[in-house]
Amino acid sequence: MTIKLSKRLQHIADWVPAGSRLADIGSDHALLPTYLARSGRILHAIAGEVNPGPFDAAAKQVASSRLEHMVQVRRGDGLAVLQPGEVDCITIAGMGGSLIVSILSAEPLKLDGVRYLVLQPNVGEEFVRGWLSKNGWSLMKEQIIEEDGKIYEIMYAERLSQEQFTVCEQQLYAPYMLSCGIMLDETWLKLMGPHLVKNPSEVYIQKWQLELKKQERIIQTMANAETEDAMERRQRFVTHKAQLEAMLACWQKDKQ
Repeated sequence: MTIKLSKRLQHIADWVPAGSRLADIGSDHALLPTYLARSGRILHAIAGEVNPGPFDAAAKQVASSRLEHMVQVRRGDGLAVLQPGEVDCITIAGMGGSLIVSILSAEPLKLDGVRYLVLQPNVGEEFVRGWLSKNGWSLMKEQIIEEDGKIYEIMYAERLSQEQFTVCEQQLYAPYMLSCGIMLDETWLKLMGPHLVKNPSEVYIQKWQLELKKQERIIQTMANAETEDAMERRQRFVTHKAQLEAMLACWQKDKQ
C-alpha cells in the first residue's frame, strides 16, 4: 500500500534525519512514521496519540502496512509515551505553538538523548522559537509553505554543544537590517523567523499581509477605548501595524 503524504507532512518527513529513532507526538493516523519506516529512512518509530479515535486509526494504519516490528503506537499525553533515551528525533506537528512548548516542557527528562526536533506549529511560532533558545536548541532551518489555502511554518532544531549553541544563537538573533534600513531586533526575529525573514518568499509575504489585516481589525474593535490601559494597548497595536506595513513595503520593493 502506497502512502501519499500531504505537502506539509512531506516537508516534515524530508527533515527527519536518516537513521533516526523517531517519536511522532500527536501522530493522528501515524502516516508520518509509517511513511518513514516504509521508505527505510528511520530505524524505528513511536507514534504517540492521546485521543482514542486517532489512536485506533494509527494502530490500524501500522497494522495494515505490516510495520508493527518498526512502528509502535502508544496511547498517552505528549512525551508520556516515551522513556528517556528511547528516541533521538521528535516530530510534533499541527498544534499551536503554546501547546508544543507545553508538551516539550512537561517532562524534560524524556528529552535525554534527543538530538533533533522537527516542529510545525499552526500558530504561535514565536513561542516555539523562544523555547528553543531558552532550552539549548539551535534553530538550524525553517520553511514556510502554503497548502489548501493554509500557511504553515516548519522548524528544524538540533541540540549542539554549549559552545556551538552560543555561537549559533549570536548569529541567528543578531540585529538584522532590511534593505530599506529597518532594523529587526531579537524580538522581531523570533516573531518573524530569523531564517525566513532573510529570504522572504511570496508565501511569507502573504502571511504577513494577512497578519496586517488582522491587526487592522483588532484596532478597529478598540476604536472606542476609553480607559488608559485600553488606549495604551490600542497604541501598541497601532505601532506594531505601522512596523509591519513598513516591512511589507520594503519586501515588495525588493521583489520589483
